[in-house]
Amino acid sequence: MAETKDVDQVTGVETTGHSWDGIKELNNPLPRWWLWTFYGCIAFALVYSILYPAWPLLHSATSGVLGWSSRQDLRQEMASLQAENADKLAAIQTLDVDAIAADPNLKPMAIAAGRAAFKVNCVQCHGSGAEGGAGYPNLNDDSWIWGGSLDQIHTTLQHGIRYASDDDTRISEMPAFGRDGILDRNQVSDVAWYVRKISGQETDAAAAERGTQIFADNCAACHGETGEGNRDVGAPRLNDAIWLYGGSHADIMAQVNGPRHGVMPAWGQRLGETTVKELTVYVHSLGGGE
Repeated sequence: MAETKDVDQVTGVETTGHSWDGIKELNNPLPRWWLWTFYGCIAFALVYSILYPAWPLLHSATSGVLGWSSRQDLRQEMASLQAENADKLAAIQTLDVDAIAADPNLKPMAIAAGRAAFKVNCVQCHGSGAEGGAGYPNLNDDSWIWGGSLDQIHTTLQHGIRYASDDDTRISEMPAFGRDGILDRNQVSDVAWYVRKISGQETDAAAAERGTQIFADNCAACHGETGEGNRDVGAPRLNDAIWLYGGSHADIMAQVNGPRHGVMPAWGQRLGETTVKELTVYVHSLGGGE
Protein backbone atom coordinates (compact mmCIF):
# COMPACT_ATOMS: atom_id res chain seq x y z
CA MET A 1 0.00 0.00 0.00
CA ALA A 2 1.17 3.55 -0.74
CA GLU A 3 2.51 5.46 2.25
CA THR A 4 0.11 8.10 3.49
CA LYS A 5 1.58 11.61 3.05
CA ASP A 6 1.42 14.07 5.90
CA VAL A 7 -0.03 17.34 4.64
CA ASP A 8 -0.16 20.52 6.73
CA GLN A 9 -3.81 21.49 7.22
CA VAL A 10 -3.15 25.26 7.21
CA THR A 11 -0.91 25.61 4.13
CA GLY A 12 -1.79 22.44 2.30
CA VAL A 13 1.94 21.70 1.84
CA GLU A 14 3.37 18.25 2.38
CA THR A 15 5.66 18.02 5.41
CA THR A 16 9.01 16.28 5.70
CA GLY A 17 7.74 14.09 8.50
CA HIS A 18 10.04 15.76 11.01
CA SER A 19 8.59 17.31 14.12
CA TRP A 20 10.14 19.33 16.98
CA ASP A 21 7.96 19.96 20.00
CA GLY A 22 4.91 19.60 17.83
CA ILE A 23 6.26 21.94 15.12
CA LYS A 24 6.35 20.29 11.71
CA GLU A 25 8.75 21.13 8.89
CA LEU A 26 7.14 21.98 5.55
CA ASN A 27 8.65 20.37 2.48
CA ASN A 28 8.58 23.46 0.26
CA PRO A 29 10.53 23.01 -3.00
CA LEU A 30 13.54 25.24 -3.69
CA PRO A 31 12.90 28.22 -6.03
CA ARG A 32 13.45 27.25 -9.63
CA TRP A 33 15.77 30.20 -10.28
CA TRP A 34 17.99 29.02 -7.44
CA LEU A 35 18.04 25.43 -8.72
CA TRP A 36 18.94 26.49 -12.27
CA THR A 37 21.66 28.80 -10.96
CA PHE A 38 23.06 25.93 -8.88
CA TYR A 39 23.02 23.57 -11.86
CA GLY A 40 24.65 26.25 -14.00
CA CYS A 41 27.48 26.65 -11.47
CA ILE A 42 28.10 22.90 -11.55
CA ALA A 43 28.20 22.91 -15.35
CA PHE A 44 30.52 25.92 -15.38
CA ALA A 45 32.88 24.24 -12.88
CA LEU A 46 33.04 21.10 -15.01
CA VAL A 47 33.82 23.05 -18.19
CA TYR A 48 36.38 25.22 -16.38
CA SER A 49 38.19 22.21 -14.91
CA ILE A 50 38.54 20.79 -18.44
CA LEU A 51 39.73 24.00 -20.11
CA TYR A 52 41.98 25.46 -17.39
CA PRO A 53 44.43 24.20 -14.73
CA ALA A 54 42.28 22.89 -11.92
CA TRP A 55 43.12 19.59 -10.27
CA PRO A 56 46.27 19.30 -8.16
CA LEU A 57 48.53 16.33 -8.80
CA LEU A 58 51.53 15.06 -6.84
CA HIS A 59 54.12 17.44 -8.36
CA SER A 60 52.02 19.66 -10.62
CA ALA A 61 48.40 20.11 -11.71
CA THR A 62 46.22 19.35 -14.69
CA SER A 63 47.16 21.83 -17.41
CA GLY A 64 43.77 22.11 -19.12
CA VAL A 65 43.14 21.72 -22.82
CA LEU A 66 43.79 25.43 -23.45
CA GLY A 67 47.24 25.23 -21.86
CA TRP A 68 46.77 28.61 -20.13
CA SER A 69 49.14 29.63 -17.32
CA SER A 70 49.14 32.79 -15.20
CA ARG A 71 52.94 32.61 -14.93
CA GLN A 72 53.24 32.35 -18.70
CA ASP A 73 50.93 35.35 -19.08
CA LEU A 74 53.10 37.34 -16.65
CA ARG A 75 56.27 36.42 -18.52
CA GLN A 76 54.72 37.50 -21.80
CA GLU A 77 53.50 40.80 -20.34
CA MET A 78 56.89 41.53 -18.78
CA ALA A 79 58.68 40.69 -22.02
CA SER A 80 56.29 42.96 -23.92
CA LEU A 81 56.84 45.83 -21.49
CA GLN A 82 60.60 45.41 -21.59
CA ALA A 83 60.56 45.42 -25.38
CA GLU A 84 58.30 48.49 -25.39
CA ASN A 85 60.52 50.38 -22.94
CA ALA A 86 63.88 49.09 -24.15
CA ASP A 87 64.87 52.45 -25.64
CA LYS A 88 63.96 54.32 -22.45
CA LEU A 89 65.80 51.83 -20.26
CA ALA A 90 68.88 52.14 -22.45
CA ALA A 91 68.68 55.93 -22.19
CA ILE A 92 68.42 55.80 -18.40
CA GLN A 93 71.45 53.52 -18.28
CA THR A 94 73.59 55.91 -20.33
CA LEU A 95 72.38 59.41 -19.33
CA ASP A 96 73.23 61.22 -16.10
CA VAL A 97 70.53 62.02 -13.54
CA ASP A 98 70.19 65.68 -14.61
CA ALA A 99 69.46 64.65 -18.20
CA ILE A 100 66.98 61.99 -17.07
CA ALA A 101 65.09 64.44 -14.86
CA ALA A 102 64.99 67.00 -17.68
CA ASP A 103 63.53 64.56 -20.22
CA PRO A 104 59.69 64.55 -20.07
CA ASN A 105 59.60 61.02 -21.48
CA LEU A 106 62.23 59.48 -19.21
CA LYS A 107 61.40 61.24 -15.94
CA PRO A 108 57.95 59.61 -15.34
CA MET A 109 59.40 56.16 -16.02
CA ALA A 110 62.37 56.78 -13.73
CA ILE A 111 60.06 58.01 -10.95
CA ALA A 112 57.79 54.95 -11.28
CA ALA A 113 60.74 52.55 -11.22
CA GLY A 114 62.37 54.46 -8.36
CA ARG A 115 59.15 54.34 -6.33
CA ALA A 116 59.04 50.56 -6.71
CA ALA A 117 62.70 50.23 -5.68
CA PHE A 118 62.10 52.55 -2.71
CA LYS A 119 59.25 50.36 -1.43
CA VAL A 120 61.49 47.30 -1.50
CA ASN A 121 64.75 48.76 -0.16
CA CYS A 122 64.16 52.06 1.66
CA VAL A 123 60.83 52.08 3.51
CA GLN A 124 62.25 50.01 6.36
CA CYS A 125 64.21 53.07 7.54
CA HIS A 126 62.70 56.10 5.82
CA GLY A 127 59.03 55.04 6.05
CA SER A 128 56.47 54.25 3.36
CA GLY A 129 55.95 57.95 2.68
CA ALA A 130 59.67 58.81 3.07
CA GLU A 131 58.71 60.70 6.24
CA GLY A 132 61.62 59.25 8.18
CA GLY A 133 61.67 58.72 11.92
CA ALA A 134 63.95 58.90 14.95
CA GLY A 135 67.46 58.54 13.54
CA TYR A 136 66.27 58.33 9.91
CA PRO A 137 65.98 61.52 7.81
CA ASN A 138 62.72 62.79 6.34
CA LEU A 139 63.20 62.93 2.57
CA ASN A 140 60.22 65.23 1.93
CA ASP A 141 61.61 68.39 3.55
CA ASP A 142 64.36 70.81 2.55
CA SER A 143 66.80 69.93 5.33
CA TRP A 144 69.58 67.87 3.73
CA ILE A 145 72.68 66.77 5.63
CA TRP A 146 74.65 66.05 2.45
CA GLY A 147 72.68 68.16 -0.03
CA GLY A 148 69.45 67.71 -1.97
CA SER A 149 70.47 68.28 -5.58
CA LEU A 150 70.21 65.41 -8.03
CA ASP A 151 73.98 64.88 -8.06
CA GLN A 152 74.25 65.05 -4.27
CA ILE A 153 71.40 62.59 -3.74
CA HIS A 154 72.90 60.28 -6.35
CA THR A 155 76.28 60.29 -4.59
CA THR A 156 74.67 59.56 -1.23
CA LEU A 157 72.69 56.66 -2.66
CA GLN A 158 75.60 55.33 -4.69
CA HIS A 159 78.19 55.27 -1.93
CA GLY A 160 76.14 55.31 1.27
CA ILE A 161 76.99 56.94 4.58
CA ARG A 162 79.75 55.55 6.81
CA TYR A 163 79.54 52.31 4.83
CA ALA A 164 82.83 50.60 5.53
CA SER A 165 83.06 48.52 2.34
CA ASP A 166 82.81 51.56 0.02
CA ASP A 167 85.97 53.67 -0.22
CA ASP A 168 83.99 56.71 -1.45
CA THR A 169 81.27 56.57 1.20
CA ARG A 170 80.11 59.76 2.93
CA ILE A 171 81.88 60.16 6.27
CA SER A 172 81.30 62.66 9.07
CA GLU A 173 82.34 62.09 12.67
CA MET A 174 81.24 64.32 15.52
CA PRO A 175 83.51 64.23 18.58
CA ALA A 176 82.13 62.83 21.82
CA PHE A 177 82.60 66.14 23.65
CA GLY A 178 81.41 64.87 27.01
CA ARG A 179 82.51 61.25 26.94
CA ASP A 180 86.02 62.15 25.78
CA GLY A 181 86.39 64.93 28.35
CA ILE A 182 86.52 67.81 25.85
CA LEU A 183 83.66 69.52 27.71
CA ASP A 184 82.42 68.97 31.24
CA ARG A 185 78.78 68.23 31.99
CA ASN A 186 77.90 71.87 32.74
CA GLN A 187 79.42 72.99 29.46
CA VAL A 188 77.52 70.30 27.56
CA SER A 189 74.32 71.48 29.23
CA ASP A 190 75.01 75.14 28.41
CA VAL A 191 75.78 74.49 24.75
CA ALA A 192 72.61 72.38 24.48
CA TRP A 193 70.60 75.34 25.79
CA TYR A 194 72.31 77.56 23.22
CA VAL A 195 71.37 75.17 20.40
CA ARG A 196 67.77 75.29 21.58
CA LYS A 197 67.98 79.08 21.47
CA ILE A 198 69.21 79.29 17.88
CA SER A 199 66.57 76.77 16.81
CA GLY A 200 63.81 78.99 18.21
CA GLN A 201 62.85 76.79 21.15
CA GLU A 202 62.26 77.58 24.81
CA THR A 203 65.60 77.90 26.59
CA ASP A 204 67.41 78.87 29.76
CA ALA A 205 68.61 82.36 28.83
CA ALA A 206 71.55 82.48 31.25
CA ALA A 207 72.77 79.00 30.30
CA ALA A 208 72.36 79.77 26.59
CA GLU A 209 74.46 82.90 27.03
CA ARG A 210 77.22 80.84 28.61
CA GLY A 211 76.91 78.31 25.79
CA THR A 212 77.45 80.96 23.09
CA GLN A 213 81.22 80.95 23.37
CA ILE A 214 81.37 77.18 23.89
CA PHE A 215 79.52 76.74 20.61
CA ALA A 216 81.81 79.21 18.82
CA ASP A 217 84.92 77.44 20.09
CA ASN A 218 83.84 73.82 19.54
CA CYS A 219 80.89 73.57 17.15
CA ALA A 220 80.88 76.47 14.70
CA ALA A 221 83.73 75.04 12.64
CA CYS A 222 81.39 72.34 11.32
CA HIS A 223 77.86 73.55 12.05
CA GLY A 224 78.48 77.19 11.10
CA GLU A 225 78.54 80.34 13.18
CA THR A 226 74.74 80.55 13.27
CA GLY A 227 74.10 76.79 13.17
CA GLU A 228 73.35 76.81 9.43
CA GLY A 229 75.18 73.50 8.94
CA ASN A 230 77.76 72.46 6.36
CA ARG A 231 76.87 69.91 3.71
CA ASP A 232 80.46 69.51 2.58
CA VAL A 233 81.27 67.72 5.84
CA GLY A 234 77.79 66.35 6.60
CA ALA A 235 77.20 68.68 9.56
CA PRO A 236 73.42 69.08 10.11
CA ARG A 237 71.73 72.43 10.31
CA LEU A 238 70.90 73.30 13.95
CA ASN A 239 68.92 76.53 13.63
CA ASP A 240 65.70 74.96 12.36
CA ALA A 241 63.02 72.74 13.92
CA ILE A 242 64.11 69.52 12.19
CA TRP A 243 65.87 67.01 14.43
CA LEU A 244 67.31 63.63 13.58
CA TYR A 245 67.71 62.44 17.18
CA GLY A 246 65.32 64.79 18.98
CA GLY A 247 65.44 68.47 19.93
CA SER A 248 64.77 68.43 23.66
CA HIS A 249 67.50 69.65 26.01
CA ALA A 250 68.16 66.07 27.12
CA ASP A 251 68.30 64.82 23.51
CA ILE A 252 70.79 67.50 22.49
CA MET A 253 72.91 66.87 25.57
CA ALA A 254 73.01 63.15 24.76
CA GLN A 255 74.18 63.86 21.21
CA VAL A 256 76.86 66.31 22.31
CA ASN A 257 78.03 63.97 25.06
CA GLY A 258 78.25 60.81 22.91
CA PRO A 259 76.99 61.31 19.35
CA ARG A 260 75.13 58.66 17.41
CA HIS A 261 76.31 58.09 13.84
CA GLY A 262 73.90 56.41 11.46
CA VAL A 263 74.93 54.09 8.64
CA MET A 264 73.35 53.82 5.21
CA PRO A 265 74.30 51.10 2.69
CA ALA A 266 76.07 51.90 -0.56
CA TRP A 267 73.16 51.03 -2.81
CA GLY A 268 75.28 51.16 -5.94
CA GLN A 269 76.92 47.90 -4.89
CA ARG A 270 73.57 46.22 -4.29
CA LEU A 271 71.17 47.61 -6.88
CA GLY A 272 73.33 48.74 -9.78
CA GLU A 273 73.73 52.14 -11.40
CA THR A 274 70.42 52.18 -13.28
CA THR A 275 68.28 51.55 -10.21
CA VAL A 276 70.28 54.10 -8.21
CA LYS A 277 69.55 56.70 -10.90
CA GLU A 278 65.84 55.85 -10.76
CA LEU A 279 65.86 56.12 -6.97
CA THR A 280 67.64 59.47 -7.24
CA VAL A 281 65.01 60.95 -9.54
CA TYR A 282 62.21 59.56 -7.36
CA VAL A 283 63.63 60.90 -4.08
CA HIS A 284 64.30 64.27 -5.71
CA SER A 285 60.67 64.40 -6.90
CA LEU A 286 59.21 63.97 -3.40
CA GLY A 287 59.24 67.71 -2.81
CA GLY A 288 62.39 68.25 -0.81
CA GLY A 289 64.79 67.94 -3.72
CA GLU A 290 66.62 71.10 -4.69
